[in-house]
Formats: sequence, structure tokens, C-alpha cells
Amino acid sequence: MVNAATRSSSANNEPVIVLGIESTAHTFAVGIVSSEPPYILADSRRQYVPKEGGILPREVASFFSQVAGEVVREALHQAGISAGDLSAIAVALGPGMGPALRVGATVARALAHYFHKPLVSVNHAVAHVEIARFLTGLLDPVVLYVSGGNTTVLSFRAGRYRVFGETLDISLGNMLDTFARETGLGPPYVVGGEHVIDRCSRGGEFISGFPYVVKGQDVSYSGLLTAALRAYRKGLEPLKNVCYTLREIGFSSVVEVTERCLAHVGKRQVVLTGGVAANDELNRKLEIMAQVHGARFKRIPKKYAGDNGVMIALTGLLSYMSSYNIIEPHRAFIRQRWRVDRVNIPWYPKTLGRSL
Repeated sequence: MVNAATRSSSANNEPVIVLGIESTAHTFAVGIVSSEPPYILADSRRQYVPKEGGILPREVASFFSQVAGEVVREALHQAGISAGDLSAIAVALGPGMGPALRVGATVARALAHYFHKPLVSVNHAVAHVEIARFLTGLLDPVVLYVSGGNTTVLSFRAGRYRVFGETLDISLGNMLDTFARETGLGPPYVVGGEHVIDRCSRGGEFISGFPYVVKGQDVSYSGLLTAALRAYRKGLEPLKNVCYTLREIGFSSVVEVTERCLAHVGKRQVVLTGGVAANDELNRKLEIMAQVHGARFKRIPKKYAGDNGVMIALTGLLSYMSSYNIIEPHRAFIRQRWRVDRVNIPWYPKTLGRSL
């Protein structure tokens, strides 16, 4: 296996170029990133959208198998390179849905083996943090990571991203999507970065009696979802009031635990990442909270809030240049429950083109 430090300083100082594959949930995506400006060379993706109901992993995997080849070819075309020009292949091996992860892992193994390229294992959650740090320039932040499958408050301590708070049951994104699906508001759940719950909330008023559950620095949303669905089905309140209350309690509780983490670790930067980072209202609440504490908040572009291949390529490049998580293709096993706080971050606080 090629040593990353040697590779990055050899070949007449050519840039390191990494292709990253994302396939943890509903999006199959390929990004290509370079160690030299303009950094992001390609961003190609295809998203699976169910005709009705929720996402079935086997259907997602079938869709991924159909589009994988064209997404890889499209990314290479966007970057204006061939696979032979790549320094390494990176792939998200977890956490995520098993059948979907296996498609990405299979494609990555095949590319690495056929083109004789090093293979880099990437944790999906770490990748969301890294692209937020890179795009915002906030290099040492408290991170709120919120998506359809995750609700976690993180910050770097002693070599890893440590979890300072998380959901005890379902994620914030899952709660919003489930309520939208059960009430006929979605799919699609998100249009232009605005969730259908936001649209339904316009003109709504707060309803008392809904549970607000914060336990230490952890949150819980299953009881809130149950209460909202019960109120909707009884028809005692306008739907806009139920949506408004659901959103306000959900957002306020997660901002509260982020605020506690900020006070606890003593940092002065806050960033929001993950699919729900596209939400304008949650960004507004976090910005106000950060201002109260004299901290800086900067939102990431909506394009990179959700799952994408660029974040996998970026994290793969940082790992590769740190000679970390480089594996043999036959050892590219998926890890559905790979926790973010089990991953070493040897490059911290550096990112592409920036360091503290």
C-alpha cells in the first residue's frame, strides 16, 4: 500500500485527488476532491424517492445498483480526469442501511482493485462534520449534526469527535418526516430546503400539553411525535397549530442541548450539519443562541447539507494524507452502527487550505 505522506510529496508535487462514494441512505453520490484549489472537482448524485410510504432498504439498493455506473462516469467527466489520475478511492462504510452500504462498498472495492488504487474507509458522520468545517471555515466548533437518522451534539476532544448529547430514540429528521407522512403532508418532505412542516406551520399557534423532553444533554422525540399524531387524529386543533408546536419543541430542545455543550466545552464556534441543516428556521435559532454566548455561527450551503459524495472524498483525502484508515479492498466491510466517537481524527484541526 502506498504511503500517503510519500505520495503527496512525490510525482512532481502533483495534487492528491480522491474520489468518494456515498451510499448510506437514500442517495448514491460520487464526489472528487483535490488537495489544491479549486478543491471540489466533481459532485454527482442520484436520490431514491419512494412512490409512497417510507424507504425500503432493498429497493434503495436496487436503485443504487442501477445508477452507480453512470454516477461514477459523470463525476469523472465533471472533473475532467480518468480513474487512472486518482490518488485513492474513499467510501462511506457506515453508519447506514446495510443493503445500501453494500452497493457503495462493492463499487469502491471494484474500482480500487481494478485501477490499483488505495482504498480509504470513511465514517459518514465524520464526513458531515468535515465538510461543514471546510465550507464554513469554523475549524474548532461545537457541531449539531441532525438528519433523518441522526441527532447528535459533537465537539473535538482528545483525538476524536466526542458525543456531548444525542437522541435517546428517534432522530429529529425522522420525527418530522414521519409526521408529514402520517398526515399526508409529504413526500416530498423538503422543497428548496424548507420542510413541509415549516410550510404547514405558517400562522400556527403554540399548543400546551405537548412533551418537551431534555434529559441532561440528551433529547427524546418519540413522545412528542405520538402527542402530535394524537392531536391531529382527534381533530381538536388546526393542523397548522400542531405542526408549529411540533417544530418549535423539536428545534428548541436540540438548540438547548447544543447551548449546554457550548457552555461546557468553552468554545466560540457553532455549526449545523446533516440533512436538516438546510432548514432556515433551525439555522436562525442556532444563530441567535450563538450570538447570546458571543460565539460565531455560520451556515453551510444547502447543497452540501444532505448526503453527498464530496464530503466522503474530502474526509477520504484528509485520512489518506494522514495515512489513516487505508484498507485492503477485501477488508472493506460495512459497519452499520459505526459510531462517530470511535473514529480517530489525526488531521484535526486542519482541513483543505486552512489550519488553526
